[in-house]
Amino acid sequence: MTASKLKTGVSAVCLSAIAAGPVFAADIVIGVPNWASVNATAHVLEVVIEQNLGLDVELQNGTNPIVFEAMDKGSMHVHPEVWMPNQQNLHDTYVKDNGTVVMNENPVQAEQGMCVPAAIAEEYDIKSIDDLSDPDKMAIFDTDGDGTPEVWIGAPGWASTVVEKIRAKSYGYDQLFELTEYEETIAYANLANAAQAGEPWIGFCYSPHYIFVTQDLFVLEEPAHDPATWTIVQPTDDPDWLEKSSASTAWNGATLHLHYAKTLEESYPEVAALFRNYQMDGASLSAMGKALAVDNMEASEFAAQWVAENEDTVLGWLTN
Repeated sequence: MTASKLKTGVSAVCLSAIAAGPVFAADIVIGVPNWASVNATAHVLEVVIEQNLGLDVELQNGTNPIVFEAMDKGSMHVHPEVWMPNQQNLHDTYVKDNGTVVMNENPVQAEQGMCVPAAIAEEYDIKSIDDLSDPDKMAIFDTDGDGTPEVWIGAPGWASTVVEKIRAKSYGYDQLFELTEYEETIAYANLANAAQAGEPWIGFCYSPHYIFVTQDLFVLEEPAHDPATWTIVQPTDDPDWLEKSSASTAWNGATLHLHYAKTLEESYPEVAALFRNYQMDGASLSAMGKALAVDNMEASEFAAQWVAENEDTVLGWLTN
């Protein structure tokens, strides 16, 4: 079924929704945090909504807290890729307490941890999170020659970056490493360059992600997750958050969920239905991220191509 045919059955509904909806610069505003797969997904949703529901869509960059606050106020309408439990505090505030945001119930399964290139893990026998407290082994990660090894723990503003600081303290390797924070695109470009040159790199990794498509990585072994060992206090809640927090076992897996503003259920019910039905698999998200971050495809061009090639999936979102 073509995009034009998909549009036919919903045009009347769209017109009534447009008339009833609140006044924004665009009918639907999609929040876009700073990683590749969410950018790709946001553009895919933009194409689907504009082609099939006849609405104007705007994409706005924003951190996770900003997007949630905007959904709460109605100035944004969807966050395409919320990591749980990373964003548990935002989910609890706006979904459970305020009731202004709705979580899609079709999760993508995910993993998080610390990674090194597989060749480096093999050559230097770096297999466990405990190895990060061994100064002799970790000396190879002193890439700037200042006597202190560096580990990338994530991008500024990521909830996982806060948790990785806590994990570094709990495991004790914060005493050995410089914990660095900078944008993901730079971090994984450094990883690619290091892997190609056969040089050491260590840092936070998560899947689904294009780096597991483009690189051979080894995820460091950790004790199985034990909730009794995890106490996470947010920096926004307590100035002594780091001292009061602990996380000395592995992440408890993760799931990714689209979240959307509850107001859509009245203002644009067909869009709310789309967001409820939305479903994506991890392999697709990884491929999307690679297309933008590695293959350097322009996001809107990629999205138009993806929608054209995945009409059955799109039809399921629109009609289920």
